[in-house]
Amino acid sequence: MPDKDKTVQHFLDLIKKSRRGKFKIYIGMSAGVGKTYRMLQEARTLLRNGIDVKIGFIETHYRKETRELLDGLPVVPRRKLFYKGKELEEMDVQAIINLRPEVVIVDELAHTNIEGSKNEKRWQDVMDILSAGINVISAVNIQHIESLNEEVKEITGVEVKERVPDSVLAQADEVVNIDLTADELITRLKEGKIYQAEKIETALHNFFKSEHILQLRELALKEVASQVERKVETEVTKPNSLKHERFLACVSSNDKTAKTVVRKTARLANYYHSKWYVLYVQTPKESPDKIPLDKQRHLINNFKLATELGAEIIKVESSSVSRAIIEQASERKITTICVGKPHFNLLKIILATNVFNELLKKLSSNNIDLVILS
Repeated sequence: MPDKDKTVQHFLDLIKKSRRGKFKIYIGMSAGVGKTYRMLQEARTLLRNGIDVKIGFIETHYRKETRELLDGLPVVPRRKLFYKGKELEEMDVQAIINLRPEVVIVDELAHTNIEGSKNEKRWQDVMDILSAGINVISAVNIQHIESLNEEVKEITGVEVKERVPDSVLAQADEVVNIDLTADELITRLKEGKIYQAEKIETALHNFFKSEHILQLRELALKEVASQVERKVETEVTKPNSLKHERFLACVSSNDKTAKTVVRKTARLANYYHSKWYVLYVQTPKESPDKIPLDKQRHLINNFKLATELGAEIIKVESSSVSRAIIEQASERKITTICVGKPHFNLLKIILATNVFNELLKKLSSNNIDLVILS
């Protein structure tokens, strides 16, 4: 792109950004901490102050206190559609955009829309509403954040299917944690304030175990602290004192840890508010006609995940993996390279790998850190 075109595009981006709505997200460690309740309280306060607020979508989960707080608030009627013989309801994004309220409340950010909707995910609907210049207040539980998926699975034993890319949180102007102690949350559950009676006992023995809640609470607190720290760095700290980190995650078609490497590198890049890349070096042994279809599928899925998390994908062909890594690291001014833990013992690394030694020598001479992720 010529310099003149770049300047024009930059100016257009600035105009779009200034027209974009403000975005506030409430984060909680689990269902039942009070995110929806807090959003409705905020809606009532804004209305009392003369702000045009509309309820785009609220999920009360049949909770009495939440239903009472919703009464009397202006609700945008939901869009009705048929799916597999049933009449279902979704948020009416176009109706919200046509009404142009100053603020819209949108619950369940990680929700998957019914097949046939314009967008697959509700967070994509929210992006459309923000682009239309409407301010959005939304909510999400910590277990739905994409880069935390593996950690949540380790804590709870449950793989959460509905996920929100970290890049969505990065676009929020405010991120607020709704916090409760484990005891308070369990008491709310036992009192029937979270789930209906028949689900309480099962929840107590699974997701709502005290040790699970504590670990999820820690994740939520860390996530919000990280978002606040990034905001301080970008808005309070002088630009020349910012950390200029750049991360490169290296994956291969044969790497079972690739998904973890991608997610953990995304967390690091998110923490430092840094640009990051995913590098795949295709050696002659890994040409498409030589890689089994299942490995090709894993590779494509890992690229898709990395893109959703905000990475730029680099694919190069080379007979020397270490040389390709060094070339890309040098060209893109990488400060930290992230790789998965090798599937062989340390003695074999020391004795057998000229490749590894060559990589270490070049990294140390270029002041690039190497992080081996478990």
